[in-house]
Amino acid sequence: MPEPAFEVTPGWLDRHPDPSTPVYNVPTGAVDAHCHVFGPAGTFPYAPGRKYTPVDASKHDLFALRDHLGFARNVIVQATCHGADNRALTDALSTAGNRARGVATVRPDISDDELRSLHEAGVRGVRFNFVKRLVDAPPTDTLATIARRIAPLGWHAVLYFEAADLPDLENFLASLPVPLVVDHMGRPDVTLSPTGPGFARFLRFVDTSDVWVKVSCPERLSVTGPPALDGERHAYRDVVPFARTVIEQFGDRVLWGTDWPHPNLKNHMPDDGLLVDHIPHIAPTAEQQQALLVDNPLRLYWPEEAR
Repeated sequence: MPEPAFEVTPGWLDRHPDPSTPVYNVPTGAVDAHCHVFGPAGTFPYAPGRKYTPVDASKHDLFALRDHLGFARNVIVQATCHGADNRALTDALSTAGNRARGVATVRPDISDDELRSLHEAGVRGVRFNFVKRLVDAPPTDTLATIARRIAPLGWHAVLYFEAADLPDLENFLASLPVPLVVDHMGRPDVTLSPTGPGFARFLRFVDTSDVWVKVSCPERLSVTGPPALDGERHAYRDVVPFARTVIEQFGDRVLWGTDWPHPNLKNHMPDDGLLVDHIPHIAPTAEQQQALLVDNPLRLYWPEEAR
């Protein structure tokens, strides 16, 4: 049978072809806590109802980048282009062994046996996307149902939403019976002040619930840059105050990830080595870096090894 043909979304930016070697050495045991695998589509086809079609980004490419950047482990997050077909994810987890954990996408009618199989494969969370350009409707009912199903497994819910949508979501999210992990700081508007009312609302939400925060994806949030390209060691300066604020206030509940291979970027494709060099700007002390990159992801994804 011939392999299915997938036409890549027009204007798609492929991953950086030659990431630099970071100047910053991450601590021993560091975890890239947000990255993806795409396909390869000939083996793991993309979902029929997807909003975008990426360039393939295989597990082998991901693990080569992991080693190049100096990380020990990955948390691989199911991408929306694969829908609830987690085969590419679980295949990558199988190859990585104890060096990776996963965040899946599941449907409310998933069986208990299927959930247990995902757990045995290394899945520890389920992702829900509330970004309106990527989903047809907010998945609140689905999330409520699935949260009850995954709570006995000790899993958490990973949430992707934009800052403007938090007022409509926060009461519902706070009622869920599982820990929450917010992608990319809830996508704040970095043209506003990090001490302003919008970001203050997000910080209150984190403070009053069992919420973890990924201080990731400055390349998605930045307006004035400069981008992490061409040796730039002080990239995305407009995002730094927001990330520093979160790390200072919630240092035991922050995570970091590359977001490799950076799906749906429109402006530029960052150099992943320079993204690593961005870490000391948002987490200036060795203690903050150890918590962000090692201790916190271990507690959430490898609790049996956490100190």
